[in-house]
Amino acid sequence: MKLQPRQQLLEVWAATARSSYQRGDWVWGGRNGPNSIADAEQLLCLMYPASELPGFRLDTPNETADDVLAALSGMGDAVEIPKLLLKVIGEYLRTYRAEDGRPIFSGGTYFKAADDDAKVSPEQLQLDVVDSFSMSVTLALGTLGFLKVFRQSVRREAIRREISELEELASARLSAAMVGLLRSFTVNAFDPSSSQGRTLLRTVNQSGAPDRRVLDDLRRELRPVRAGLRDLTIGSGSQVDLDNENLLFECGWTWGIVKDAPSIVTPLEIGSQPKGVARDTPFLYFTVNALVGIADLFSERTRVLGLLNDAQLTLAQAIQRRWDLTQLYWRTIATYGRGTWPLEDIPWKTTDEKESDYYSLVVTAMVVQSLVNNRASDVDLGRVAGVLEELAVRARITRRAVAGDPPVVMHSPGVAVSLLGSDELGPNLVWLVSDFAITLLKRTIWAASIAQNTRTRERLINLADQIWRHIAARRCTNGPAAGLWDQPGNVFGDVEVTHDEPSWYFTERVVEFLVSAAQASGEAPLRSPQLVELAYQMLSEAEHLLDQEMVTRPLITGQTIQPKLRSIQATLQRARTIVSERPATAQALVNDALLDLERLAAARDSASEA
Repeated sequence: MKLQPRQQLLEVWAATARSSYQRGDWVWGGRNGPNSIADAEQLLCLMYPASELPGFRLDTPNETADDVLAALSGMGDAVEIPKLLLKVIGEYLRTYRAEDGRPIFSGGTYFKAADDDAKVSPEQLQLDVVDSFSMSVTLALGTLGFLKVFRQSVRREAIRREISELEELASARLSAAMVGLLRSFTVNAFDPSSSQGRTLLRTVNQSGAPDRRVLDDLRRELRPVRAGLRDLTIGSGSQVDLDNENLLFECGWTWGIVKDAPSIVTPLEIGSQPKGVARDTPFLYFTVNALVGIADLFSERTRVLGLLNDAQLTLAQAIQRRWDLTQLYWRTIATYGRGTWPLEDIPWKTTDEKESDYYSLVVTAMVVQSLVNNRASDVDLGRVAGVLEELAVRARITRRAVAGDPPVVMHSPGVAVSLLGSDELGPNLVWLVSDFAITLLKRTIWAASIAQNTRTRERLINLADQIWRHIAARRCTNGPAAGLWDQPGNVFGDVEVTHDEPSWYFTERVVEFLVSAAQASGEAPLRSPQLVELAYQMLSEAEHLLDQEMVTRPLITGQTIQPKLRSIQATLQRARTIVSERPATAQALVNDALLDLERLAAARDSASEA
């Protein structure tokens, strides 16, 4: 990519430090004010790269990179920065903790009333939300890993005690977030003749086949998912009777704790488990966010550092089953049939008959995540690339928007997701999502990271470069938010609203992308079989010519190989070492060796003629 992820991350870190740490105090909140999600997003702008990228580690002061220290110079030196993080993390963990010890996962200022004239009630502001569960999983795991490593560099007893206390608080928050994810998972079953059933069948039936045949085939395709959901024993989602195979269903996460969700029996100390009000209907947006956070539970870093205890591992296994089944379900629905995929029929229509390009994006996000986990074929990736390219055009990311263009609303103010069931405690609530561009970019780079076909990979990388140019242009340039996101008015003329404060919601997702891009750039380059074969053929010819030169050249000072021939031999040995992993580089080395051999042969011929 043309993007330089390390440099961009350093710039974001410098801007985050400048915006968050002012006159010796940490400033919480951003555009929407402080809440359990925004504050976690603000911390993750620092903690996520430090957890995922070795070059950004802050937990070992002696190994902190110079450019990292320069970016965070406003927060102190290599010793003071981790101490400040201890203080700030502790403040977060204690702020969002009830008197009875229960961690708080409320949406707070992110909740909006559907009616502009209505006011969100205090009880609604305290409702738990899936976004907070997901962010807390990522933040708690990053915190536990940071504390575990940083402890080894600390000798002062007071700091070691603080580390031990924060480990307990972070572990308790992680446990409570996992319980929340189990209690917010849902399965929605419905009759094929209902409006939901007809909509789902119309979505998957892209070939115009008889509904009866499509229904029978779809039931057969979903049989493994049905069997897995039927066996769920912990948390919500297990109350639906799926023994009736005549019913269709959908699964995923709703926006908060499901109404009447059973409490989970666990030896973990997480405090009381609040009652839920969320309707037991999956929401695409919250399902995708849950899947992203859950993936951190099974990461290599989590396993290597042993961040989960035995009781948490039990919860993680239950969550992983839901994670696997949800991905399998949506991939089956989105890629059903032998012709056009339902995913390719943009915009996606949900079972409640709402349709939007944003829904196509989030379904694509789940499909891409499934393809990444299963290392899908390039044929599937090529089709997904086509969907991503079309979404970029339709969202006016790679095409210029005109005055009054409807897609601009997806970026500002965003897509309003109605939180069904929230009206039990006050007015109907909505959740504004404005992450279309960055979600599209994250999924594009994910797909590119597993592409084995050079053309498909270049196609995705080119799309990622175009999307990044759009997002980079939306960076704030003035005020406390300078260097952070999001200012959509920079690229969309219809957006007249300007912001002085940063959106941690958008900035944190940009950081996630930059980390993914940095990880992808560290992987081995693609290896074309044809290129490898050609490299081997060139290497064989060069080695044969070298053998001829070694035979024809006379002895010189008791050596059988002249210095030039020794150099050529070393070059060819290096080429043979890397030919299977870096065939193009091996070819370049072989080319140099062949040119040197040709010069020797020409010189010998000239000498013979003379």
